[in-house]
Amino acid sequence: MIELQKLEFEKVINFFEKDLEKLRIGRANPALVENLMVEVYNTQMPLKQLANINVSDIKTIIIQPWDKCLLKEIGKAISMSNLNLSWLTEGEIIRINIPPMTEQLRKEVAIIIHQKAEQARVNIRQLRDEIRNKIQQQEREKQISEDEKYRYFKNLDKTTDEYNEKIKNIAEKKEKVIMTI
Repeated sequence: MIELQKLEFEKVINFFEKDLEKLRIGRANPALVENLMVEVYNTQMPLKQLANINVSDIKTIIIQPWDKCLLKEIGKAISMSNLNLSWLTEGEIIRINIPPMTEQLRKEVAIIIHQKAEQARVNIRQLRDEIRNKIQQQEREKQISEDEKYRYFKNLDKTTDEYNEKIKNIAEKKEKVIMTI
C-alpha cells in the first residue's frame, strides 16, 4: 500500500517538474515550444510531431520541420503564441532567439513558480485525503485494525511531508536559476 502511495505522489512531482520546464526562463529549452499547436493539413498538431527541436546554444532554439513546406505555418504558430518570441527562417530551419529576461519578467516568473508549487501542494493534500479515506474505509470494513489505521496515517503524514519538502526544494531551485541568469 505504501508503494502505491509513493507512486501517486511521484506522479504529482513529475507533473510539477514538467510544468516548470515549460516556463520561459531566458534560456533555450525545447519544452518551451514543443507543445505549440500548429495548423497543418486542416488540423491542429503539436510542433514536436512536425519537426526536430534542438538547442544550438543557451539562447537559440532550432526547429527543423520534416516537411519543409510547414515553415510558414510553424512561424505563424510561434507568432500567435503568448511566448513573445521572435523567429527567423534560415533555409530549411527556423531559428528562435530567446531574449534575456528583464527583472520584471523574472519576478513574474517567480510568482508563477510559487503558484504552480502551491497547486502541486494542493494536489498532494487531495491525494493524502483520498488515501486517508481509503484507510478509514478499510478499518470500517474490518480489513485492518485500528492500530494499523493509525500506523498507516502516521506513514501517510510522513510521506506527505516528504513530498511537500520536495516541491519546496524544486521550486526554490527553479527560482534561484531564474534570478541568477
